[in-house]
Amino acid sequence: MGKYFGTDGIRGVAGEKLDAELAFRVGRAVATVLTLAGKQEQPPQAGLKPRVMLGHDTRISCDMLEAALAAGLCSVGVDVTMLGVLPTPAVAYLSIVSQADMGIVISASHNTYEHNGIKMFGGDGYKLSDALEERIEQLIDDSNGIKNATGSELGTITLDHGARTNEYVKYLAAASVGGRYNGRIAIDCSNGAASETARLLFRQLHAEFEIMADEPDGLNINHDCGSMHLNYLQDMMKTGRFGMGIAFDGDADRCLIVDEKGNIIDGDMILAVLALDLKQSGKLKNNAFVGTVVSNAGMDIFARDNDFTFHRSDVGDRYVLEMMKKLDCNLGGESSGHLIYSDISTTGDGQLTAVLFLNAVIASGKTVSELVESIPRLPQVMPSFKLTGGAEQCKRILAHPLFTEEIKKQEAELNGYGRIHIRVSGTEPIIRVLVEAETMEKSTEIAGKILKIMEKL
Repeated sequence: MGKYFGTDGIRGVAGEKLDAELAFRVGRAVATVLTLAGKQEQPPQAGLKPRVMLGHDTRISCDMLEAALAAGLCSVGVDVTMLGVLPTPAVAYLSIVSQADMGIVISASHNTYEHNGIKMFGGDGYKLSDALEERIEQLIDDSNGIKNATGSELGTITLDHGARTNEYVKYLAAASVGGRYNGRIAIDCSNGAASETARLLFRQLHAEFEIMADEPDGLNINHDCGSMHLNYLQDMMKTGRFGMGIAFDGDADRCLIVDEKGNIIDGDMILAVLALDLKQSGKLKNNAFVGTVVSNAGMDIFARDNDFTFHRSDVGDRYVLEMMKKLDCNLGGESSGHLIYSDISTTGDGQLTAVLFLNAVIASGKTVSELVESIPRLPQVMPSFKLTGGAEQCKRILAHPLFTEEIKKQEAELNGYGRIHIRVSGTEPIIRVLVEAETMEKSTEIAGKILKIMEKL
């Protein structure tokens, strides 16, 4: 991670770390990279300006950051198409089909409303390389290499709010293999970007559904709803009126499922369902798929029992995708519900995941609970330790002898059955403690002891 870029773009509390001034500087830095690339790739007489597709989720701070970012881009000679509220993967997709030079999304994904972020995609729909992010960071802090555009060289802004929504929804619906789900679906839009698209999508799928959390007010995104808060959706399942529940996060790049009994189907289980369905239809490349280091150990058992090869990457969709490319796999994802099916999408797409999961349910003829009952799970907990002292506190804890000794002690308690994995979040100031053991009680006990040591350091 760099000074500004984390594992998923630039993040911060809006108005504090991520303010209008920084957004303006980011825009100018990005524009400089694009204009210099354009001069190298096209003859000067072509007179074509680079173009950026710019979308955002429903946070109150998006208007401020959108205006500042667009101004920065235009000031160095980049044209901007403002897409308005759209899911993150929609901006990536539309950047490709519009032949734009870059797609940018203002969103902090699953985080609460006061946070925001800036995510970037190349014209190919993929997230930027580390080298390109590093170059942008250099220009954010050093404006000497940035030249203002003047006269006819200035960039322009085109308002395209909502105009491309149907195009994206049709692309999602095309992933359906036909057939109709017989049950009723409860859909939680997290008061986020899916509020603009989910209703349109499920109508095209001819599904019976009920939408909730689709009335964003700028402050309620991810608040007691969506993939981070499944309690209400679970309660709805227990009424017996629904066959499944589907929950998205704020920018709709994640999806989690709740079965008809109210049980949560996380990203690992969804990944297993899709792997089996794609294998049976002959669409799974190399009989393999990719998870992460925090994927449940049950995934290894599932892969072995079903003659798959299961690979683990570092946490973060960019690392999942890197391993997918390296191993020539077309399916991968995270337990958080961020899944990538690269035959159709260049990035994680929660609504595409929902369509593919529906395909699997319809093809199986089973209920959701029946479909996932054979997927093994080891009892897993992953509590978080909040860092109040920033990177220095993080380094101190992870290097402290008392902490490393406690980890060794608790690993010995597992007796070879289970594991402990410590990870620093790339998007939030927290350390995540993953423990898998024979029982949930054991997992919880071990995680508690580790957290207690961390609190002392």
